[in-house]
Amino acid sequence: MSDASLAARSAALDLLRDVLRKSIPFDDAFDAHPELRGLDPRDRGFVRLLVATVLRRLGQIDALIQGSLAKPGLPKATVHDILRLGAAQLVFLGTPPHAAVDTAVELAAARGAEPYKGLINAVLRRIGREGPELAAQQDAGRLNTPDWLWLAWRQAYGIGRTRGIVEAHLHEAPLDITVKADPAAWAERLEATLLPTGTLRRSSGGNVTELPGFAEGAWWVQDLAASLPAKLFGDLAGKRVYDLCAAPGGKTAQLVAQGAQVTAVDRSAKRLERVRDNLARLNLSAEVLATDAATWTPDQPADAVLLDAPCSATGAIRRHPDILRVKAPEDIAKLAKAQSRLLAHAVDLVKPGGTLIYCTCSIQPEEGEAQIDRILSRDPRVERLPITPGDLSGGHAGDGNLAELINERGEVRSLPGMLGDLGGIDGFFVARLRRLHD
Repeated sequence: MSDASLAARSAALDLLRDVLRKSIPFDDAFDAHPELRGLDPRDRGFVRLLVATVLRRLGQIDALIQGSLAKPGLPKATVHDILRLGAAQLVFLGTPPHAAVDTAVELAAARGAEPYKGLINAVLRRIGREGPELAAQQDAGRLNTPDWLWLAWRQAYGIGRTRGIVEAHLHEAPLDITVKADPAAWAERLEATLLPTGTLRRSSGGNVTELPGFAEGAWWVQDLAASLPAKLFGDLAGKRVYDLCAAPGGKTAQLVAQGAQVTAVDRSAKRLERVRDNLARLNLSAEVLATDAATWTPDQPADAVLLDAPCSATGAIRRHPDILRVKAPEDIAKLAKAQSRLLAHAVDLVKPGGTLIYCTCSIQPEEGEAQIDRILSRDPRVERLPITPGDLSGGHAGDGNLAELINERGEVRSLPGMLGDLGGIDGFFVARLRRLHD
């Protein structure tokens, strides 16, 4: 095994530890890993794909490992993670068996697990022979979903929708793009599909920064679902808009591109640097403030407020499979309390007659529908403004598919597994409210 190959797998082992045993988000762990900077782009890409595959397919992989052990019970953590990396390569990534097994054995020797080399060799050789056929017979969606999420989704959406959600999580999401202008022309230049909302969609993979139009700031990456909230205000030309919890800034860019005078607020100064960088690349301008949106009191109310509240992000598991491993039920309760405070304060920031959009990239009802029920029952100053498929299409041809995204209450409730004929969508909740009076 080459030094680069060993370094890549060693980094992957570190990242698995960080996510599974320290509950560090994968992107944070990846960005902070010192050795990854020394790898070439191809090896870095392999590390990301390998770890993401383990996180996405962890239940299946662990079942295969357990079934390949001579004795019940799992080995110590480092050995277990080396087996996970090897199994992912053998069963899901198509790595030649000799390469996957040999590199795992060498990694064990390099990481203080030399006494387990025989075990690793035997287990992975068995998985190499039997694993692909066994994996094809597994209930993949159920095995890879933690019990608490499976039960919560089944209660909220029923078994059919839940099956659609967990099976969508088995696949990487496509690359979605929002353009400043002329989406049809850019669809042709980017070899992308133009979706009914005006979003452009390409298959994932490749270096985004090398695509046409990136350097000159013609577009930005933004999931179809995440692009919907900013469309729901109507004409924003010259209007004052507060974008609360704004980082990383995709919705900020949309609002500015629609002609609004935007103040982007986020409590994380570090994350706001990304907002500034994106706006600069796009040649767009907004006021950017590092402060807590739950207590921020501007000089005057806005015509419109967009609150993209911090959430569990369970709607974005296709893009971030580590969410399956780092979130817990207690996180939902804690986040729901914070969301309730933010939403109550956001009402104060909208002038009478103005519009408030509340959204989260969560598919937990506590972070979506329940928040709107609560604010409507407690605050007589707001009412729900139902959303229609036409609101989502933004004037682009054809909105028939989009009706699937709107619940009976007139809110957007997208779920992974919906819009399957278009390539799917992230899970998202969006409600539109009108401020009535002081």
